Amino acid sequence: MSITKHNWTKEEIIAIYNKPMMDLLFEAATIHREHHDPNVVQVSTLVSIKTGGCSEDCGYCPQAARYNTGVEGNDLMSVNQVKAQALQAKSGGSSRVCMGAAWRNVKDGPEFDQVLEMVRTINKMDMEVCCTLGMITENQAQRLAEAGLYAYNHNLDTSENYYKEVISTRGFEDRLQTIENVRKTSVTVCSGGIIGMGESVEDRAGMLVALSTLNPQPESVPINALVAVEGTPMQDEKPVEIWEMVRMVATTRIVMPHTQVRLSAGRTNMSREGQAMCFFAGANSIFAGDKLLTTPNPDVNEDMKMFDLLGLKPQKPFKKAAQRPTVEAVDSQFESLGEKPKWTRPNHIIEKNLEASIKGK
Repeated sequence: MSITKHNWTKEEIIAIYNKPMMDLLFEAATIHREHHDPNVVQVSTLVSIKTGGCSEDCGYCPQAARYNTGVEGNDLMSVNQVKAQALQAKSGGSSRVCMGAAWRNVKDGPEFDQVLEMVRTINKMDMEVCCTLGMITENQAQRLAEAGLYAYNHNLDTSENYYKEVISTRGFEDRLQTIENVRKTSVTVCSGGIIGMGESVEDRAGMLVALSTLNPQPESVPINALVAVEGTPMQDEKPVEIWEMVRMVATTRIVMPHTQVRLSAGRTNMSREGQAMCFFAGANSIFAGDKLLTTPNPDVNEDMKMFDLLGLKPQKPFKKAAQRPTVEAVDSQFESLGEKPKWTRPNHIIEKNLEASIKGK
């Protein structure tokens, strides 16, 4: 049995990533079978509960208000709207609903209270519920945990070194602090990144160092291929080749053997054969549904056809961690503190982000 290692170096991970493909696939598949059923894939549905209008300058994101990407902003969805989408996701085979809001960070108040009610509602449907809401404090994480949150997503995006080439409005250390705040609760951690943003193999390895040296390692690691959206600073980046995705998935599986590796954004550009290679290399989670927030994703019926062809089965909910009890708002031990944390704003200049912002005006 492979042992979880928490002191991976960048050099070790680069050596794994660059192995001959057949050797890399064999090692990854072997480790995958030691810790997971190779014929079971966890299926999540991502729901954008608040779209667009974000104040950040993430170079890949069409929801940034400063870029002209054609994304129409929407106010926070109602609890009933979210429940309807969760019911649809459950009927389509999803065991988890991940709710995403285009916020820099969570702010105490009526909107966060509404999100907590969404969490309670979905948890009572016997579905895993995940949120990605930006930076959160320890108290906010505790309130989400009480409501029944199963997982919190907060991607590192890339290596600490390359991060400053992607985002200037928040610091890498804030991402790590948010993960640490979540770890103080019973909520599991979902954190990964994006490849195809112009980063090097060294940067991809650096991101995996940051994730794999966390103790415990994230329970879920999404590996996204950049979807280059017109109007964003990264609109001209070349599409990620399938071999890069396979190598990244396999390397992630080797350095984080117990983690669920999610094949995330970019699947619309992958053939069924390419996705099958990623599953063989250790991916055992996907997002289902025709959209990932604002970018395209394969139709759920197409995914189910692919599952049938490959003999894959959707994972049942709460297989990796127990369901959290739902504590109603009136019984909560954690109250709104009206916190105003000072998350960092490096605000260095990223030329391509600045140019896209100017064009966006």
